[in-house]
Amino acid sequence: AVVSTQSGHYGRVRMAQYDLTNALSEFMDLHLVFPLLEFLSTREIYKSESLMKSKYQLLQNTNMVDFTIDVFHGLHPDEEPPEALHEKRSDVVKQLTELQEKSSQVIEMFQRKDVSDVVEKHRDSQQLWDYLSEHHKFDRERLDDVFHYGKFMYDVGNYAIASTNLDFYRNLAPADSKYYSSAQWGKLASEILQQNWDEAMEELERLKDNISAALHLTYSEVLVQRAWLIHWGLFVYFNHPQGRDSIIDVFLHQKPYLNAVQTMCPHILRYITTAVVISKRRRDGIKELIKVLQQESYKDPITEFVESLYVNFNFDEAQAKLKECKTVIENDFFIVGCLDEFTENARLIISEIFCRIHQRIEIDMLADNLNMEPAEAEKWVVNMIRLAHLDAKIDSKNGYVVMGGTSVPVYQKLIDKTKDLHLKANSCCQKIDKKLTLGI
Repeated sequence: AVVSTQSGHYGRVRMAQYDLTNALSEFMDLHLVFPLLEFLSTREIYKSESLMKSKYQLLQNTNMVDFTIDVFHGLHPDEEPPEALHEKRSDVVKQLTELQEKSSQVIEMFQRKDVSDVVEKHRDSQQLWDYLSEHHKFDRERLDDVFHYGKFMYDVGNYAIASTNLDFYRNLAPADSKYYSSAQWGKLASEILQQNWDEAMEELERLKDNISAALHLTYSEVLVQRAWLIHWGLFVYFNHPQGRDSIIDVFLHQKPYLNAVQTMCPHILRYITTAVVISKRRRDGIKELIKVLQQESYKDPITEFVESLYVNFNFDEAQAKLKECKTVIENDFFIVGCLDEFTENARLIISEIFCRIHQRIEIDMLADNLNMEPAEAEKWVVNMIRLAHLDAKIDSKNGYVVMGGTSVPVYQKLIDKTKDLHLKANSCCQKIDKKLTLGI
């Protein structure tokens, strides 16, 4: 865990208050925490030495010995690394050689044309397993060797080879195999750390389905697994082109995952709120989001910005929170790339709500609220009216925005009332299927 510095500038300490690295890392594999620490090292929230110590402590639990030695040199440039690190390096090389020898026999077998043809033909894992057992004496121990080699390569930071071997194991092993779940999570982490976002999205969806179908898990175990998936999913959802809408669809609209957020990790509300603000489908999520925010004690400038507008209708407070949002977003690993989009959409929300509750607005006053020149603000309002489908006109001569009627069209009311029906129907179907499977 990262330790916040108690000295330094007030702004640094205040920003540490909103940093979620400690909370996030509780639900992540160690390898996924390193990108967060690397990001923090480019900011001025914590002392460099504090981050280096945190990184060094985490590395003790991996086989990335060379990386550990480099970090040690960074902390103690005039000292030699402990002898234990050199001994660990020798052990790692020895284990790697042994695992390579065992797994190479399996890899060579699958490189043969007759075997690769059968693999392509038999997509069913049981049929493929039967063929390999009968014709090539392939047994469970040899398959486990593939898993151990893949896991070891993951531990040393070779994620490409890890991904290949873990995928191979998962495609052959039955779902109730000892290492099946570990292979799934390892495969997802490997794709994330290689930044293969399409593959990572596929793995995320597959793991999500498997968690829902895992009848052997208790309710508490399922809750924990969903909390882990939510956190790992942040890497994917904020980098995949279709990911941000998935945050709303999964974390907010799917009750099992919303329950996991509220029970295990309410800090995820920061990312749900960000996704709603920047989404083109904002109308679909804002009502549900406000309801959830009012139920939870978790607060930060991003959630408070939304509440100040949609609950309190306090535009001065919203402007103040928007400035704080900039600082929070700039120092958050997952949403730093959303800053311009968030600011643009936040301004649009402020203007839209302001216009909906006033009949006539001075453009100069709106410009002040938006920190714009009047001419720029007028262009902004024109664009906002178009995007928000507001019944409004610009009186350029007198410098006013004149609002018309604000009644909601009948078709929009119908959409708002029926938009969640498919989600509720899917939830009912899943519950029925589960009860039928259990024979209830």
